[in-house]
Amino acid sequence: MKTIGIIGGGIIGLATAYRFGQRMTGHKVVVFEKEAAVGQHQTGHNSGVLHAGLYYKPGSNKARLAVEGIRQMVAFCAENGVKHEICGKLVVAATEAEVPRMMDLFERGKANGLRDLRVLDRHAMAEIEPHAGGVQALRVPEEGIVDYAGVCAALVRKMEEHGNEVRTGARVTGLQETGSGWRIQTPTGAAEVDFLINCAGLHCDRVAALGGVKREMRIIPFRGEYYLIRPERQHLVRHLIYPVPDPAFPFLGVHFTRLIHGGVEAGPNAVLAFAREGYTKRDFVPADLWDALTFPGLWKFLQRYPAVSWYEVKRSFSKQLFCESLQRLVPAIEAADISPGGAGVRAQSMLPNGDLVQDFLFADRPRALHLLNAPSPGATASLAIGDEVVSRVQKYA
Repeated sequence: MKTIGIIGGGIIGLATAYRFGQRMTGHKVVVFEKEAAVGQHQTGHNSGVLHAGLYYKPGSNKARLAVEGIRQMVAFCAENGVKHEICGKLVVAATEAEVPRMMDLFERGKANGLRDLRVLDRHAMAEIEPHAGGVQALRVPEEGIVDYAGVCAALVRKMEEHGNEVRTGARVTGLQETGSGWRIQTPTGAAEVDFLINCAGLHCDRVAALGGVKREMRIIPFRGEYYLIRPERQHLVRHLIYPVPDPAFPFLGVHFTRLIHGGVEAGPNAVLAFAREGYTKRDFVPADLWDALTFPGLWKFLQRYPAVSWYEVKRSFSKQLFCESLQRLVPAIEAADISPGGAGVRAQSMLPNGDLVQDFLFADRPRALHLLNAPSPGATASLAIGDEVVSRVQKYA
């Protein structure tokens, strides 16, 4: 029996292990997770949105896997009793100048295969989100919210039913290619596997380097900070309210999200984190910061987006500025209505020229496959990504 070793026990690593258990039943699958439990980083620090594939370039991996992935994820949740809700989303054009970009999203969504998209005028918007601002909106009915921690628990349960396992507390410290596969070194000893899958998220570039892959790209950690809406003001948001992306800004922008276990979240912004797992402003890991600051691509990125980058830093320290951004979507929201919430760190791959890697990025190597970029909608698309990985590995099996 051959063994598949998967590094990373986030939702993508677990979904990939689950798909191997379904489709390659003659193999043993072992997930190596450095933390004491699965799903502790990107998976456990997001707002639980199910993304339908609206924003992504038609024909890209992101578009294809997001559209396939949300339908697979909804089916998985229904079959396994994981809490989820398809509540729909409004993408709001705050001004007339944003309407053409919103219509571009409408066409992109149709090209990606999204169902029942609708352009709404002010009256129709108010029927769905009475407190939303803007002049028009795009209704995306397939989007929703989910308990990703519940998804991870179900994935672990299902993969164990197939005789596979998750090893927690198993930080990978070394990789050595053997004649027939790989030796994975952890603090508790070494393990031999026939095929290696790198789903290490925030550390995927470092794991790939251990496996002999040149680090031409680099994970640059951007922290996204959230605010919570006070309970008595949560009626201002019924579903999901998102902006039309600004092409001058490399990230999506702040938005409103209903949470699956109750409450409403607003955010995130995007600021450079001083640690790859830096969820507060005080978190600082010298090696992580040095890794970012010595990468030429970061400086080229900052030169390309100086005003936006500086504004993001100021907004990180100013509740009033954050609130003003939110008021473009929901004018009635006030600074007194929000309080600091959690934060997540986006594992964003960046190229030496300062470009952000926009698509999911796979690197195929002999008896190894490295997933080198899988930020949002990675969680939504995780089961479809797992299918993609299995299909690639089957070529070598």
